[in-house]
Amino acid sequence: MKPRSLTLPALAALTVLLGLAHLPAQAIGRLADVTIVDRDTGATLPVHYARGEYWVAGRPGARYAITVRNRLGERVLAVPSVDGVNVLSGETAAWDQRGYVFSPYERYQITGWRKSDSQVAAFEFSHIANSYAARTGRPAHVGVIGVALARCRPTVQNPAPAVTPEHNSQRRNNGLGLGRRREEPASPAAAGAAGAPAAPAPSAEAESSARSPSADSVAKAAPMPSAKLGTAHGQRETSVVTHTSFTRLQEQPNEIISIRYDSRENLIASGVIRERAPHAFPQ
Repeated sequence: MKPRSLTLPALAALTVLLGLAHLPAQAIGRLADVTIVDRDTGATLPVHYARGEYWVAGRPGARYAITVRNRLGERVLAVPSVDGVNVLSGETAAWDQRGYVFSPYERYQITGWRKSDSQVAAFEFSHIANSYAARTGRPAHVGVIGVALARCRPTVQNPAPAVTPEHNSQRRNNGLGLGRRREEPASPAAAGAAGAPAAPAPSAEAESSARSPSADSVAKAAPMPSAKLGTAHGQRETSVVTHTSFTRLQEQPNEIISIRYDSRENLIASGVIRERAPHAFPQ
């Protein structure tokens, strides 16, 4: 039986659908969309799924942001970690720590390590030895970005507010939160954790640990074309936060999102990103 041809409009639509089916994803999450953005280019990094994990390719020296968009019509607490370190407090990360509170459907970019209620140190892709985690003696989890999401308990103390930017952080069920003002021209922002301490500056002893066998063994675990990426402290940036309260719906997080990262060269070498040679009929 002779195969039927498609009309031009139908062929065009089918081509678009087939193309989209092979594009890497960009956003991850059910309660919130989480994306990683290269702040120097403005591009959202494609997310590659390999070996049961999500991956993005970073550029050494580039500043980046973790963009979170609340998909719910209620407040959500997002506890962010980078390289196994809590972004707000500098503590070794745990999902019941401080985070940012997002108002219904709010979108916000987390752009750096919080140093005070008014400043952050920009996230910057760098050599593992220069990463904040390695410089403070914690290189074991370099190369992973995490966001633990918690829904808000619907109580009198936690009424659903109007759709205005609001961030927060806290310990386990109660407490105040620490957040920061939007960097985008949008409605006024507020967020908070109860007096989140600034991430501690690396001591001389901690800095020397970046050259210790522990850090070197992580960097040399597998031969790669380039050094493993970590996240360093970039330049200080203004980022104002306010405080709010938040009560979690449950003790366990409602969702945990984990995204691993490394240089594009390393991800190609490890098979996470597969480059294909051009072909006239790739199908």
